[in-house]
Amino acid sequence: MRIERVHVPERLGTAGARRFERYVDLMREVETGLWGNDDLTTDARTALPRYRSEYVRRVPLLALDGDDAIGAAVVEWEPGEDAETAILYGVVPAARRRLGIGSWLLAECERIALDAGRRVLISWSDHPAATLEVDGPRLAASVGDAVVPAADPRAAFFTRHGYALGQVERMSVLDVGAGDVPEPEPAPGYRLVTWSAHAPDELVDAYAAAKTRMALDVPAADLTIDPEHWDADRVRTFEGQRAESGDGLLVAAAVAEDGTVAGYTELELPHDKSCAYQGDTLVVAAHRGRGLGLRVKQANHRALAEAAPDRTRVYTWNADENAHMLAINVALGFRTAAYSAAWQRRVDGGVPSETL
Repeated sequence: MRIERVHVPERLGTAGARRFERYVDLMREVETGLWGNDDLTTDARTALPRYRSEYVRRVPLLALDGDDAIGAAVVEWEPGEDAETAILYGVVPAARRRLGIGSWLLAECERIALDAGRRVLISWSDHPAATLEVDGPRLAASVGDAVVPAADPRAAFFTRHGYALGQVERMSVLDVGAGDVPEPEPAPGYRLVTWSAHAPDELVDAYAAAKTRMALDVPAADLTIDPEHWDADRVRTFEGQRAESGDGLLVAAAVAEDGTVAGYTELELPHDKSCAYQGDTLVVAAHRGRGLGLRVKQANHRALAEAAPDRTRVYTWNADENAHMLAINVALGFRTAAYSAAWQRRVDGGVPSETL
């Protein structure tokens, strides 16, 4: 058995792309098994532009037994000098679990993160509602009401490896119906602007500034969140990656009288799905308390109904302690479908994780 770093190809469908395509397929296979459908999976066409991004470093890994893929993982981090975290995520097919493969992949992910100078390690586990009815003690972050059963195999895995529960996000889904979303009321001092795929030139700098605030203003519970540095070039690169993958992007923004983007929300439209994903949603701290969060979401949901009436579901993720945004989602008709647990570990020295 061995772990290989997967080459990220220039394009798909070539001999040099086969390992990357197998890596993505294995990720999709495991995620489909967890959720019972492929709504929340990513295909190679969508994944490739993200893995080639200069703004987020991603290292994909495959665990192999001979030529059989028995596990997959990825390590990613912001490359800035003020960043200290790395995101780790791995999967193992059901038939290969409880053999130490997950621990082996985690140890390799940790080594890569440490070599990159990252000392805060974050991973996550998804918990569909049906899996939460496990007897016994519960784990909770320092804020929020959501809990995760300590005996859940995913929770037990991370606690065994020294990770603590840093935050719980609520995953909610909205069944979209044409004409269900009312037109947003006017917001004095702001205008609502929507666009598809490409931010207006006159707003791109303000949009980038608001996206920089996303990592700084978002509720983080016990997690360490690195800053993200956005400018017009990064926005255009982000938009270009969406276009290359064939995925759509709808954005609604509340623009203040001075041209500042005071709040915005994004809907990602995967090219191979009948659903949409809620991307960033943020009202910049200085502009809160004016109902802008509800208004930008209403505007974007109306844009979705007009631009993509075939999209029947919208998925969104919110920190469980973010009572205001959760209340907006409930008002829009979202229902809770699952929790996502974020696990964090700070490493001061070497990596003691067990290996096979």
